Amino acid sequence: MQELLLLLLPVAAASGWLAAKRSDRSQKSVVSEKEQNPAYFKGLNYLLNEQPDKAIDIFVQMLDIDNETMETHLALGNLFRRRGEVERAIRIHQNLVARPTLDRSQRAQALLELGQDYMRAGLFDRAENLLIELLEIKQHEPQALQNLRIIYQQEKDWTKCLDVLSKLEAITGEMLGAERAHYYCELAVMARKKHDYVQAEQLLKKAQKSDSDCVRAALVQGKVEAAQENNVAAINSFKRVVQQDPAFISEILPFLIQCYLKLNKRNELIVYLQQLYQQQKSIAVMLSLSDFLQEDEGNQAAVELVIDYLHKYSSLDGVHKLIDLSCKSTQDALADTFLILHEQLAMLLKKRAAYQCKQCGLEVKTLHWQCPGCKSWDSIKPIQDLSLSE
Repeated sequence: MQELLLLLLPVAAASGWLAAKRSDRSQKSVVSEKEQNPAYFKGLNYLLNEQPDKAIDIFVQMLDIDNETMETHLALGNLFRRRGEVERAIRIHQNLVARPTLDRSQRAQALLELGQDYMRAGLFDRAENLLIELLEIKQHEPQALQNLRIIYQQEKDWTKCLDVLSKLEAITGEMLGAERAHYYCELAVMARKKHDYVQAEQLLKKAQKSDSDCVRAALVQGKVEAAQENNVAAINSFKRVVQQDPAFISEILPFLIQCYLKLNKRNELIVYLQQLYQQQKSIAVMLSLSDFLQEDEGNQAAVELVIDYLHKYSSLDGVHKLIDLSCKSTQDALADTFLILHEQLAMLLKKRAAYQCKQCGLEVKTLHWQCPGCKSWDSIKPIQDLSLSE
């Protein structure tokens, strides 16, 4: 309430001064400010008694719209929107739009503010109509397109996102190929779920053309190929993910292993994993190698691999694996102790975040290609549970 009071006091004061000035010109006489504009004090009384709606009614009625009072209306509406009092912001901006005395520029500004009010209230259809109107009258086009992009992303209308993005690039000159690639990937994922693999592959080609370094396009391409039993092509796509960004090794590894095993190329897979482990020291690769080592050489060989890793790097996943292997090789009461440790650590690992946004720091359990917090694309990465020991 104090923030609102600080803004409305000068608003009301300015209103009283403007009314007094106009009265001086018409009446050519000097009278008290109260006599010239009694609504000024009535509005203040409502405000001081924490009745902002009645105060708004008074101040809106007493303000004639010109350049000075227009700014006052906008500032007041923006304040309410920032405070989360969207209905009050809408009332103020609707009042502006309805004024027949506004010039073209003033009305456009009021439309933009009202559109942002509707967005804040979740009334996307109303906001969309106002923003499209701004595009039609060629006013505030960059802001209108930016807001439409937000709306269409929220509604997951990726075709409209592509259209808006092209217009935004044409106006601003900024190239947004990485974001365009994600829109095509979103459409490709939808096509893959419908088993329309031809359409999915066409969209992925457009994604890769928009951004040749798009990790997501390669990842989805691998899944599309795997779904069609094109395992060799799928393996190549998954390997391309590793080349583009090793942080996503954990995302492709289960699919990569499955493709190799379907081709009966287990030994070739192990050689590749060993090479990859030497290059990246990935915990996910080490855990996969320990599984194969356990199958081929026994429990102790796998234990030694995990212990060697943990001597150099700290990893809860590594500790969890070591306890799991110890449960299988230990007898009697000690085995029960290891089993309890294994179960408790598994619960802790299940609750932890697996991904983090590099822009805003948001941690999430599942992979989002667009951060739910800051809305940036390509900013969320798998958390590397790996740190070099001193």
